[in-house]
Amino acid sequence: MTTITTAPATIARWDDVQHALTGGGDGASCQCVWPVLRNKDWNATTLDDRGRLFRDEIESGPPPGLVAYVDGEAAGWIRVGPRVRQERIGHTRAIVATTAEPLDADDVWAVTCFVVRREHRGQGLNDRLLQEAVAFARASGARVIEGYPVDTWGEKQAANELFHGTLGTFLRAGFVRRGDLTRGRTLVTLDVGDSVEA
Repeated sequence: MTTITTAPATIARWDDVQHALTGGGDGASCQCVWPVLRNKDWNATTLDDRGRLFRDEIESGPPPGLVAYVDGEAAGWIRVGPRVRQERIGHTRAIVATTAEPLDADDVWAVTCFVVRREHRGQGLNDRLLQEAVAFARASGARVIEGYPVDTWGEKQAANELFHGTLGTFLRAGFVRRGDLTRGRTLVTLDVGDSVEA
């Protein structure tokens, strides 16, 4: 039987984070710093810059996401953390216009990136990553979690287009649609501040 576990991304797990990001898709080149940089700053970075920024973020803490393991091997990644630490969100007009939450609220968290290595896709890893991210956010003091997933309309799409997560993944985790951002993207939220569910 396959065993799936997750753990917060700490500097001791840096090699595991990198393994999770490099199994297909844009994870290796993005280094998951796209959500924390405004577009002009992102465009000014190189791959080496992104790697340094990401390593510094993990080293300084708190963990900016979780690593999923399948039978002990790093297999997936999810970015989850306070929305105010993910600078791109506050400079994305569609999100600013749609969210009901104050942009400076520390207790509003966001899920902004999923990566699953190619050989581990189709095993429900995104669902598990999101479940664990919700639990991590709740335990860390989140009141609300936002996501900005892709609505695939049941159609197969390239993995590189799905790093935001799919709407179905978020709905299965109890998130509620709050409004459309652009065609094919929607804002979803989950209230966790007063919940005792795991």
